[in-house]
Amino acid sequence: MHLFPRKPKYTIVKVARKRGDIPEDLWAKCEECSELIYRKKLDENLKVCHKCGYHFTLGAHERVKLLIDDGTFKEMDADMEALDPLSFSGPKTYKEKLRKDQELTGLKDAVITGEGKLGGRDIMFGVTDSRFIMGSMGSVVGEKLTRAIEASIARKVPLIIVSGSGGGARMYEGMYSLMQMAKTSAALNKLDRAGGLFISILTNPTMAGIMASFASLGDFIIAEPKALIGFTGPRVIEQTIRQKLPPGFQRSEFLLKHGLIDTITHRKFMKESLSKLLSYF
Repeated sequence: MHLFPRKPKYTIVKVARKRGDIPEDLWAKCEECSELIYRKKLDENLKVCHKCGYHFTLGAHERVKLLIDDGTFKEMDADMEALDPLSFSGPKTYKEKLRKDQELTGLKDAVITGEGKLGGRDIMFGVTDSRFIMGSMGSVVGEKLTRAIEASIARKVPLIIVSGSGGGARMYEGMYSLMQMAKTSAALNKLDRAGGLFISILTNPTMAGIMASFASLGDFIIAEPKALIGFTGPRVIEQTIRQKLPPGFQRSEFLLKHGLIDTITHRKFMKESLSKLLSYF
């Protein structure tokens, strides 16, 4: 037995790690099961958790890439921007909020509309983006969607709208925002009377004024798994009625069971399912 331990043939050196050595967005945490997911793997899996199947939020351009045939999408009204009719001011003005979310998302407002092909078939397409003021409906969102509906009637092609909105009518615009609920609904009524087809896709979340207008009026309504869908959120309802709500209340699976939606489709199979549905009609 040696009285003195041998010196190691290597030297341990402590090196301070610089803050920028590891990118902060390298990993994502699943909101459903708290699994840590390597972001590259998450993107490869269409932003769906490999463990529990939770569907992360997709931006509007990502939806276009997912559903529309490559190179066929032509955006409409791309430069349309909201005004500030109330000169709204609070901790931040409405103009400041718009400018901030425009920089964050690269969008002019919370919706993209246009024409394209899905499975080789011509369609009109719209998608709201929850990253832009919670995907709430202001005058621009309502106007762009109404124009897309009218184009669907004029060109006699199916209409598909993907809804992702945690906000309803945009309070910064007052009645101008609330009017869009009636305007989009009236336009869809014209589409229905003209014999057109409207497929509504509900993603997490689809709430409030969006759900109370065009999102609920589809001839066929599809939802992604576990999407929160309703008018007022479960927490607010519980506080109002002072009763405990059933498990999974306002989630896609609960609403399918109670007849509000027609089917639930995994993101991976959404384009294939839509292509088949269009071929049936």
